[in-house]
Amino acid sequence: MSGKMVVSGASHLLWMVFAASQAFKIEILPESPVMAQIGASVSLTCSTTGCEAPSFSWRTQIDSPLNGKARTTGNTSTLTMDPVSFGNEHSYLCTATCGSEKAERGIRVQLYSFPTDPEIHLSGLLEVGQPVTATCLVPDVYPFDRLEIALLKDNRLLKNQEFLEPMEGKSLQTKSLEVTFTPTRGDIGKALVCRAALHVEVDEELRERAARKELEVYISPKNTTVSVSPSTRLQEGGSVTMTCTSEGLPAPRIFWSKKLEHGALQPLLENATLTLIAMRLEDSGIYVCAGRNLVGEDTKEVELLVQEKPFTVEISPGPQVAAQIGDSVMLTCRVRGCESPSFSWRTQIDSPLSGKARSAGTTSTLTLSPVSFENEHSYLCTATCGPKKLEKGIKVDLYSFPRDPEMEVSGALVSGNPVTVSCQVPDVYPLDRLEMQLLKGESVMKNKNFLEDVDKKSLETGSLEMTFIPSTEDSGEVLVCRARLHIDELESEPKQRQSTQTLRVDIAPRNATILVSPSSTLEEGRSVTMTCSSDGLPALRIRWSRQLKNGHLQFLSENATLTLTSTKREDSGIYVCEGSSQAGISRKEVELIIHVAPKDMQLIASPSENVKEGDTVIISCTCGNLPKAWIILKKKAETGDTVLKSIEGAYTIRKAQLEDAGVYECESKNELGSLSRRITLDVKGRESNKDYFSPGLLVLYCVSSLIIPAIGMIIYFARKANMKGSYSLVEAEKSKV
Repeated sequence: MSGKMVVSGASHLLWMVFAASQAFKIEILPESPVMAQIGASVSLTCSTTGCEAPSFSWRTQIDSPLNGKARTTGNTSTLTMDPVSFGNEHSYLCTATCGSEKAERGIRVQLYSFPTDPEIHLSGLLEVGQPVTATCLVPDVYPFDRLEIALLKDNRLLKNQEFLEPMEGKSLQTKSLEVTFTPTRGDIGKALVCRAALHVEVDEELRERAARKELEVYISPKNTTVSVSPSTRLQEGGSVTMTCTSEGLPAPRIFWSKKLEHGALQPLLENATLTLIAMRLEDSGIYVCAGRNLVGEDTKEVELLVQEKPFTVEISPGPQVAAQIGDSVMLTCRVRGCESPSFSWRTQIDSPLSGKARSAGTTSTLTLSPVSFENEHSYLCTATCGPKKLEKGIKVDLYSFPRDPEMEVSGALVSGNPVTVSCQVPDVYPLDRLEMQLLKGESVMKNKNFLEDVDKKSLETGSLEMTFIPSTEDSGEVLVCRARLHIDELESEPKQRQSTQTLRVDIAPRNATILVSPSSTLEEGRSVTMTCSSDGLPALRIRWSRQLKNGHLQFLSENATLTLTSTKREDSGIYVCEGSSQAGISRKEVELIIHVAPKDMQLIASPSENVKEGDTVIISCTCGNLPKAWIILKKKAETGDTVLKSIEGAYTIRKAQLEDAGVYECESKNELGSLSRRITLDVKGRESNKDYFSPGLLVLYCVSSLIIPAIGMIIYFARKANMKGSYSLVEAEKSKV
């Protein structure tokens, strides 16, 4: 315990030493001059150090009233001014006393007033083309010599002003900035901005204020117009609609009124459209349309004239009607301007009506069904309304034009061949009003008008005929038969019918050709292809035939190509190709030759191989070949063969002798080979002359035995010479022996 007392005493001693070491000081907050908003609350705080129980006092430097409330607590004293007014704009002194010591500290309080945003005022509505003054007001400003105002339009500065004139006394003042400008259409959607700045030592957000005003630009009403339907002149009981438009911004409101006799206006309606129904005579007058908006008014006048409703009679379809025979026609008579009329119908020549009349209200109808020749009259409708009587006429003209023309072509169209086209229009009335045309495409080929007078009323047939020569250029063209019936002068267009036919012009077959591959002459057993073609339109039908010996044709094929495989000798002959269409036939022939080696050879002696001396014998050699072979007839002998002079393979021995006996040989040759045959001729002597020998005959025999072999040899070598080189069927024919 004694230790604690020692520590406590030491601590007290140290505090007394520390307190004695601190000096008596005074401070005031805030430290810098105070900028206070008039009407706000401001507190000044004075505090001391180095004194346990100081005393405080407050005063102004010029001993003016404090205009505030002081409060002391411990070593702190607070002076509160609430609200701040011009009486508080002083330098304030705080005096603190601590025993015999006294300390004083001062602070200056400055005032300002900038309580609200600027106000933008316009001298009037913004009208395009009309000057207007914009004013920017900044109310309750102090000190105003620190104020600056700027007025802008769409971020473009219009005017800027600083208020630097000296102030006379302390007071809140309202300052303003004015700018006069002329609005344009380009100002629509823009805004005016007023910026105010008070250059005092306060925060930036407190010393700058701004106001914004969107520009509402107006255009005074103009170009006010009125449209009237159906007309400004009206019949009693009719209706009219008047529509008014006016240009402006904002869109003008439309007001209708009617001028009274003394010039005053009788309001009628606020709407763009004014409709008047069941009009009376007193509805005539001047009607006024006014387009109004906030900046002006524009008016337009229109005068309506309501006329007394007349009593009229109308007949329909019109003063003249064309009716087709067999149809139904209704004539309508209608009265206007009379509620309960009476009707009667008659023909102008007092013929029977031949129709049924019916009346209801203000309308009467006469129905003609079916229309016939007896209805071709002028009809009169008489309407009676009280003492008034009106008559209206209508003429009924008849016609018959029931069907399209009938067109016929005399035959197939072949290029270069004349063809006749006929066109008929049946059951026509009246025929003298008929016009017919024959066209090819758009080109008129022939035109005909039937102008002859027809005394009687009857249905007639109109016809048109023409002969022309088609060409290939006409294919695809359209042949048109057009008929027009000019019924009367009142029709803007005649009644018209037409028939069409698209031309298809054929080309007669021509230029038939045959292509033979490999050749028209060939060996037996080979194949051959024959192709036929021919010009013509449409595509031709190809037909292959073979010509028989009697001249008739044997049908083979309808293909363009005819192929023979493994040909035989009997395939030789004349082949015919025909290209045909409706326009004709084109024909081409080709001869086919089949070469065969010699065969079917026959060598005979006629009348027999055994004859008597003095008889006549014919040795004949034949070979049925193509091409024809060379026939060489020889007599065999040990001394050499003797070539015999034969005609068509036949050798005639007249008065056969014993030396004519022997072996005879026939050889047949062509390019493909050769063939030979032999026979033996036996000549028997006459028994009565068995021992008879004539020296003359011996000499003749000897000479002939030398000459004949020599001639045979010459002919033989000549034949051999001819057989060398190329083979010619024509030359071979000339060289037969």
